[in-house]
Amino acid sequence: MDDRTDIVVAGHICLDIIPALPAGAGLADMIVPGRLTAVGPAVTSTGGAVSNTGLALHRLGLPVRLMGKVGDDAIGRTILDLLARRDASLAGGMIVATGQASSYSIVLSPPGADRVFLHCPGANDTFSAHDINYAALAGVRLFHFGYPPIMRRMHADGGGSLASMFTRVRELGATTSLDMAAIDPHSSAALVDWPALLALVLPYVDLFLPSIDEMLVMLGRDGPPVTGRLLGGVAANLLAMGPAVVALKLGDQGLYLRTSSDPRRIARAGLPPSWAGRELLAPCFAVEVAGTTGAGDCTIAGLLAAVVRGMDPGPALTFATAVGACCVEAPDATSGVPTSDRVAARIAAGWPRQPVTLDLAGWEGEDESGLRTGPGDSTARR
Repeated sequence: MDDRTDIVVAGHICLDIIPALPAGAGLADMIVPGRLTAVGPAVTSTGGAVSNTGLALHRLGLPVRLMGKVGDDAIGRTILDLLARRDASLAGGMIVATGQASSYSIVLSPPGADRVFLHCPGANDTFSAHDINYAALAGVRLFHFGYPPIMRRMHADGGGSLASMFTRVRELGATTSLDMAAIDPHSSAALVDWPALLALVLPYVDLFLPSIDEMLVMLGRDGPPVTGRLLGGVAANLLAMGPAVVALKLGDQGLYLRTSSDPRRIARAGLPPSWAGRELLAPCFAVEVAGTTGAGDCTIAGLLAAVVRGMDPGPALTFATAVGACCVEAPDATSGVPTSDRVAARIAAGWPRQPVTLDLAGWEGEDESGLRTGPGDSTARR
């Protein structure tokens, strides 16, 4: 591994096929048995956490290494070729599994509406903790793993493989980070005891970065409207399981952050003392949305980049949501992400934010940077 590698992104990778859909048409009108629906040209790109978060970090200018698994088929060769076109080194850590099918997704993303995914997990289902090249992680500052709910071996044992993997990575001195994915109710992931899995795994995770929707399903709290009070309760529950930082993706409402109040836990995660005892919400930046594929993964990339660069939590959240906003200005997952300098320039130029419509009773109003501060923030009581 290159001595300059700051971040390794491991886990799920696939090929995304994103047809251009006509404006104003609903998916229910287009997907009708026996009907031929005309669509536009397809954007073909790599997808999944390894590709989306990893390539976004690369575009931001961070030295990054990817660890994913593909089959020895045409889709796998396409995935490796697309990675190598960005940078030859990006395909170097990938595993090619003989006789296995590669993963792909057909992404139906109508303008102005949420996406629908038709997904084949392929070789991701055979990825295990033994596929991580631990010897190559020496000196890496941060290790991020994404999407275990759609990687069968990474959740089939109730979290044992995940906990083992993160334990070994932590022993090598890297900050650890974990992202989740939506659970298919008809898949093996729907049978997992997710609260028990999280309780087993999160003591070894420094940064836990799921979406609020994923957490409400996993914790059995799906249904209540999302409010500031609900976010605080979910985050407190998760922090009690062991991570130093919980960041919950809120879709078009932005990014929520809650951190441990224990300065020793913050230091063990490799974070500055300013991260202790914080509760913040960063609204989304105003953009013209071309597609929402990869928005959460790119937001995570922005946050990881900020962490590696030693930013305080407020600027880190601002940078993360700005990267996510850049992502949705393009139909695919990462081509809209510019360099870090260009992201910072847009922020400095007074890039407006979208309004937050969540009930944030008890929260402070927006500060000069557009952030909201929650009642659990220790700085609000000083």
